[in-house]
Amino acid sequence: MKIVVSASEGTLNSPIDPRFGRAKKFILVDTETGAHEVHDNVQNLNAPQGAGIQAAQAVSRSGASSLVTGHCGPKAFKVLQAAGVAIYTTDAPTVAEALDRFRAGSLSRAQSADVEGHWV
Repeated sequence: MKIVVSASEGTLNSPIDPRFGRAKKFILVDTETGAHEVHDNVQNLNAPQGAGIQAAQAVSRSGASSLVTGHCGPKAFKVLQAAGVAIYTTDAPTVAEALDRFRAGSLSRAQSADVEGHWV
C-alpha cells in the first residue's frame, strides 16, 4: 500500500507538516517495501488560492491510497474523498512516528475536514 505523509523536510525523521495544502514536502511511502520518495510542494507554498486542491490532485496522481497529515481543509478533503484517498490526521511529531501509528492502526480515518479553507 502507498501512503503520503505531509512533511516539513525530506526525511522520515522530519517533523509532520500540519498544513496539507501548503506542506513543504510530501513523502510517498510503500508500506510493504519501506521504499519512499520525497516530492516538493513548492508550487503551493505561496499560492494565493487553490493550494489544497492542487496538493490533493498531486496525491491522487501519486497512486497513494491514504494520506496522513496534521490537518485537511474542506476543498482538499472533497478532492481526496472523490479520488478514493483515505485521510488520516495525526499529531505525531515526525513522519516516522506517524507511519508507526498508521501501521499499528491507531489513527482514525477523518470523516470531514478539520480546518477552514486558507488555514495557516
